[in-house]
Amino acid sequence: MNAAPHVDGWKHVSSGKVRELYVPATTADVAGATELLLVASDRVSAYDFALEPPIPGKGELLTRLSRFWFTQLGDVPNHLLGPSATTTPVPSDVATRSMHVMPLRMFPVECVVRGYLSGSGWAEYQESGSVCGVPLPAGLSDGDRLPEPIYTPAYKAPQGEHDENISFERTEELVGAEVAATLRDLSLHVYSEAAAIALQRRVIIADTKFEFGHDTSGQIRIGDEVLTSDSSRYWDASSYDAGNRTDSFDKQIVRNWLSAHWDRQGTPPVLPDEIVERTAARYRELIERLGA
Repeated sequence: MNAAPHVDGWKHVSSGKVRELYVPATTADVAGATELLLVASDRVSAYDFALEPPIPGKGELLTRLSRFWFTQLGDVPNHLLGPSATTTPVPSDVATRSMHVMPLRMFPVECVVRGYLSGSGWAEYQESGSVCGVPLPAGLSDGDRLPEPIYTPAYKAPQGEHDENISFERTEELVGAEVAATLRDLSLHVYSEAAAIALQRRVIIADTKFEFGHDTSGQIRIGDEVLTSDSSRYWDASSYDAGNRTDSFDKQIVRNWLSAHWDRQGTPPVLPDEIVERTAARYRELIERLGA
């Protein structure tokens, strides 16, 4: 992984698979920070690995998507900070791919919502008739719309380890019954609102995942990214209606290529130029379709 870029006025404190985290240069660490800067790189990840090479322009596109959805979903608190005389300026060279946010204490739960049967959910359904312990009607096919969206949380593992699907009861053990119910209800609400907005633009959100935390007052807010091509499975509604359930706007192109060329053992192979270019084009097309 390349070194994090220098950002004037900010100090780098950690790297994720895709994002870099900064605190104001005058702040010692995250624990003492009242504001953070999340800078999205062009890195792409799949199956819990950061891949090479990066997708050109991806960081800016992901940031635009998150900002678009945070605006659309204004009834749900999020972690964005508005302009203020007391906040550290964001340099212009990273402004289009960064989010100026408040620190949150993040819950160790990935809040996954599935509106359609696909991916690992389809594989599990074929074996058990359920997804993450949620029973589903018999006779469903890959890509079918579910009778109603389902909430299938996962334990957010430390970087380098695999996230683990967990039951709602396990979520209650991790964060308490009241918070677990709030995370579930917020996740289902946000998904339903966003799915309706996207469908008006002939785009299907098949599934997505959210991360939540609470601020210093105890208010639960959406953190990290929201409804990006990295955290969500987007499909073309017109292609779907015509019977093509593989026409996606996300990094499924990357996943498909990896599945065909890698057994998930050792280091992932380098992505070919053609896969990089196709993925970048689909990211851009989604932005245009949504009007983000």
